[in-house]
Amino acid sequence: MSDTITFYGYDRCSTCRKAKKWLNDHGIAFKDVPIVEQPPSRAELKEIWKKSGLELKKLFNTSGKKYRELNLKDKLKEMTEEEQLDMLASDGMLLKRPIVVADDRVTIGFKEADFEKNWLK
Repeated sequence: MSDTITFYGYDRCSTCRKAKKWLNDHGIAFKDVPIVEQPPSRAELKEIWKKSGLELKKLFNTSGKKYRELNLKDKLKEMTEEEQLDMLASDGMLLKRPIVVADDRVTIGFKEADFEKNWLK
């Protein structure tokens, strides 16, 4: 596989640890990027979102403390896509994780079936 896989994760996140273990167990090399210290840029997020085929709100970490503190559940409905992208780019803790991305593929969160489909090639 020629394309580089980038893994945006958070070390204290159990889902990220499971995803990393899965990739390692399957011998899949990746570049590990700490999502809090080095969140994807706004442009990268837009690209990740488009590749994912998901609704933009699916990129938010809805179970996160920051999401609840900012009352985003209600605010997201009123925000434009551009405002949502700005919000996501402003704080890595708002992003659902892990985000695993390569040239033409992306997974958000960790579901083993999705990882098998996307990363075992």
